[in-house]
Amino acid sequence: MSTALQRMPLFVFKLRSKRNSLTPRITSLSCPGCLRDVDLGERGINGLFRNFTLENIVERYRQAARAATAIMCDYCKPPIQESTKSCMDCSASFCNECFKINHPWGTIKAQHEYGPPTTSFRPKVLMCPEHESEKVNMYCEICRRPVCHLCKLGGTHANHRVTTMSNAYKTLKEKLTKGISYLISKESQVKTQISELEILIRRTESNGNRAVEEATYNFDKLFSILEERKTFVLQSIQGSQSSRLEKLQSQLEEYQGLLENSGLVGYAQEVLKETDHSCFVQTAKQLHTRIQKASESLKTFRPAADSSFEDYFVDVSKEENLLTDLSFSKALDVPEINTDESKVYNNAKICWNHPNDSGLADSYILEYRKLDKNEDPTWNEIEAGSTSKVISDLDLNSSYCFRVQSLRGSMCSPHSKEVILQTPPAPVYSFLFDDKCGYNKERLMLNDKRNIVESVAGHPLLLGAERVQVGCYMCLDYIIGDTGITRGKHFWAFSVESYSYMVKVGVASDIKLQEWLHNPRDISSPRYDQDSGHDSGSEDVAFDSSQPFTLATIGMRKLFIPKACNVSTSYGERVLPLPSRIGVCLDYEKGKVGFYDATSMKCLYEREVDCIGTMYPAFALMGGGAIRLEEVITAKHLDYSHEI
Repeated sequence: MSTALQRMPLFVFKLRSKRNSLTPRITSLSCPGCLRDVDLGERGINGLFRNFTLENIVERYRQAARAATAIMCDYCKPPIQESTKSCMDCSASFCNECFKINHPWGTIKAQHEYGPPTTSFRPKVLMCPEHESEKVNMYCEICRRPVCHLCKLGGTHANHRVTTMSNAYKTLKEKLTKGISYLISKESQVKTQISELEILIRRTESNGNRAVEEATYNFDKLFSILEERKTFVLQSIQGSQSSRLEKLQSQLEEYQGLLENSGLVGYAQEVLKETDHSCFVQTAKQLHTRIQKASESLKTFRPAADSSFEDYFVDVSKEENLLTDLSFSKALDVPEINTDESKVYNNAKICWNHPNDSGLADSYILEYRKLDKNEDPTWNEIEAGSTSKVISDLDLNSSYCFRVQSLRGSMCSPHSKEVILQTPPAPVYSFLFDDKCGYNKERLMLNDKRNIVESVAGHPLLLGAERVQVGCYMCLDYIIGDTGITRGKHFWAFSVESYSYMVKVGVASDIKLQEWLHNPRDISSPRYDQDSGHDSGSEDVAFDSSQPFTLATIGMRKLFIPKACNVSTSYGERVLPLPSRIGVCLDYEKGKVGFYDATSMKCLYEREVDCIGTMYPAFALMGGGAIRLEEVITAKHLDYSHEI
């Protein structure tokens, strides 16, 4: 039978009939959906519609299943022939000859409807179950069932709102079509969920078997400990019993010797019969000592051993309570992915923790998958022994979904809430700050790793301020990366401290950097104009697409987008909140540079730039401020161009 038919849901109705009647009559049925009893009314089961649509579907699959089984003609005389068609009006199957005989040409029977051989026949028109001679031609919108005109005129549907069968057909067909289309459109989601269910089934089988093995091992361990303790306790009791019996038996024999004609007394009575004085004296002295000891023991009788074994009573009440309360350990808490510490740069570093630091696990399973319709929806699994894991070889400019669960023995926690992270738009470009070319040691300070630069107030500015009568004259202090770009597409990220007064970030060609870095200027002179022969601020006025540099301004915890040439841009559109991490993406061949929120990898601004010669990551600071390069991979210390 077809797979589709095998998967078809089968609903079993529990029918209930009235008792105490000669002919049982079905009065109600139990709905398989809500399990409530449905009253069938006076007509009982005869008042229900036959579902001819479902009958046709079942019949089609039955015919396919019976393709190898022949349906014989109902009108043939022996030998009976195989039927070739079935008449729906006659409700019978015919071979070719019998069909011609029973449906003569030119008669009414010749107009009968016929089809492939079948054993299931249905009426050509759906009849009303309450008025058997009437056809259904309307649809009750209240009861949601077909009705005839008598039902509407004076029946149970007299006051109900009805519509024509064609309108009901159109409406229901549209709804059904939309529902089917929706399910078809969600095929990829269904496949993903099927894959997850298959994984859960395999994991359930594996974890269940592991739980049985661990439970068996733990109980066997308890049995082994109990057997060891049982052996030790029984040996101790039996050893003490043997020792006590030996002492008591010896004492018993000693006291039995004190009786007349036996033991010590009997021996003493025989010694008294000795008449030889020397022999008597020789024996009587030792014998008298023994009799004195026996006499003293009679005065102070004490058993040689205690018959009580109270000291050997095993109290198992506490252990019995523990074993009675023996149950499963506390369930593992669901871990939470720490979105503040988790990030994606050249690799993905995923960090997680437990609520309230409770229920720590033995290990973890980190799962991830690429969010792409064309990708395999199954999850990739990586086992981790700590609460963080680094994942490499992720595709660029892609979204990945991550989740984690805890493991302890055979127990596993539910999955954590899924977190979606975006990979960079281009390969990560690694560099450090250049501490030679154009580096102003008086106003800039680098750390030992050369990945953090800080702008500090220098003495020359303060000493020169005595000649400044009006305003304060300052300039930008530039610093660049120690490696340049001559081709390809690259991405780098950094963060700017929130207290920074003014910082400029972007890219610049070696030609432009020569102009900026080698142009002498006296910042303490009131005659110095920072914009004369200097382009540090001109980019905020208007950009020319032919310029070999692009710099965005950061200050007052805001990111100021450069103003494009001949484009009207409002102030609000150019001022954005400062991201915690900023990214820059340079496409050398296409001549484009983009500024990103490096946390979400969202492009904030993109423009053209004239890539001439070698392009360098460029930074500039004015006043107090600091820039920290994103440190994920080991930076390569390459020689910078000696032409700058």
